[in-house]
Parts: sequence; structure tokens; C-alpha cells
Amino acid sequence: MNVSSAFAGQSLDEIKAALDGGTLTIYSVARPLTADHAVDRSGVLATFTFASPAFSEPQDGLETPVFVEASVLGAHDGTPGFARAKKADGTVVADFSAGPGAREIKFAEVSISPGAPVKIVRFQILPDGSWPERPEYYDTHPRVGFPMPANP
Repeated sequence: MNVSSAFAGQSLDEIKAALDGGTLTIYSVARPLTADHAVDRSGVLATFTFASPAFSEPQDGLETPVFVEASVLGAHDGTPGFARAKKADGTVVADFSAGPGAREIKFAEVSISPGAPVKIVRFQILPDGSWPERPEYYDTHPRVGFPMPANP
């Protein structure tokens, strides 16, 4: 989890409570460096609305999010890269890693397609800084003249 600066001093329970009635928007790759940066290079793949309360008791070390609808329809084609959680008033709370592999949020399918159901099958909040991506990949996208990250 990458928490916005407004929620940096809050406990996990306070952060989860802040999401009551909020949204969880799934984006393609190119996540911003921090949750305080705007999302400007990623397409919205799907949006979930949290119920109130947004989470029930954790089970087996995994969070149990509660959504208004258990599955939503995909908005665009793509592979999830991250998810941004916002309060009901639109205030950014945190970003979560999402997609296949060692991510905080896993889906029933690897990719998302327009009109196809999207369902979250696993939600585990990892401590800050434990995202699996390498830092030089944050906030980047390939384009002509843009240097690709070098391997160490």
C-alpha cells in the first residue's frame, strides 16, 4: 500500500474506515510514484464502490473488502497494474498493487475487457514500500526517445 500524505499518520483500521462508501479504481500500468500524484498515463479498467463499512474482519491474513457489487463490468481492455482507493468525497487515500503475481489485489482473470465481469478474489494489504515493481519503473511509459530503465 502506498498511502497519500493526508493519511500517512493513520492506522490501518483508520485507513480502512476512511474508505466507507468510497471507490477502488483499477488502472493499467504506469502507476504514479506516490498516491499524491495524479493518474495521467493509465486507463481506467474498472471501478468498484465500497460498501459501508468498507471492510469486514480479515480472514487468514487477507483483508475482506465489502463492495456494493461483488463484480463490476470492465470499462476498457488492459492488464491491471494498480488500484487507487478514494474516500466517498473523492480524496485519495492509497494506491495498491494489482494484477497477476505477487500483488495486493488479485482478480479472477489476468486481464480486463469492456463489458466482461471483474471480480476481486484476493486482497492483502502489504506494508509501505513492499511493491514488487522496481522503483525506476514508477511513473514511466515507453515512447520514442524515452530511455528504458537499465538493469543493475
